[in-house]
Amino acid sequence: MTDKFDNKVVVITGGTSGIGLATAKAFAGEGASVFITGRRQDALDAAVRSIGGRVTGVRGDMADLADIDRLYDAVQQDHAQIDVLFANAGGGEFAPLGAISEDHYQRTFDTNVKGVLFTVQKALPLLKDGASIVLTASTTSVAGTPALSVYSATKAAVRNFARNWILDLKDRRIRVNAVSPGVTETAGLNELFGGGEQAEGTKEYLAGLIPAGRVGQPEEIARAVLFLASDEASFINGIELFLDGGQVQI
Repeated sequence: MTDKFDNKVVVITGGTSGIGLATAKAFAGEGASVFITGRRQDALDAAVRSIGGRVTGVRGDMADLADIDRLYDAVQQDHAQIDVLFANAGGGEFAPLGAISEDHYQRTFDTNVKGVLFTVQKALPLLKDGASIVLTASTTSVAGTPALSVYSATKAAVRNFARNWILDLKDRRIRVNAVSPGVTETAGLNELFGGGEQAEGTKEYLAGLIPAGRVGQPEEIARAVLFLASDEASFINGIELFLDGGQVQI
């Protein structure tokens, strides 16, 4: 622990598992006051216990604007401003062209695009001038994946939010960057891959395609988010940082 984020307020959406949870633990370990969101109260409570430190859990679905308002109301009860916003909540599922339903489309865009947009927009009155925003995109936005076109399209939108928002927020010196993880060891990925031996087999196959020879770990993504949010990254703005072991570079 270095207290690099001591007295800083950090908001992380989708913080109950995977990348969000690992990032919340990392920020808390650096002295930050951390707010996390999750849709299930039991998972939220478990995450708060595992993170420790100064952490507050706020139940909510970031596709619901009223839940986003409740999140920021909770922040304002104890703090006057937000220093770091990690808009991480998102998800997807396989659906090949020809089998894409309106519900699949709407659910994925509501969570991954609408949710990110209004999570950031509604944070603006609380964000400190000079704050840092980090968005979770994905390598799928630049590399084709069978049966994942809707999810991939949403992540391309997220990446382009960063490009545009740095212009909208330049007078406030608020930086916006995107992290694009590749195959990362999370419960959500295991579920997407069918769980159990099927998921392990898929990950083993994909690891063979990655120059690093393995899948990523949530803690590796978390360290990148902390870097982008830190003063060390003060001249980094609008980028997409690939965290994929080199997969989309070949």
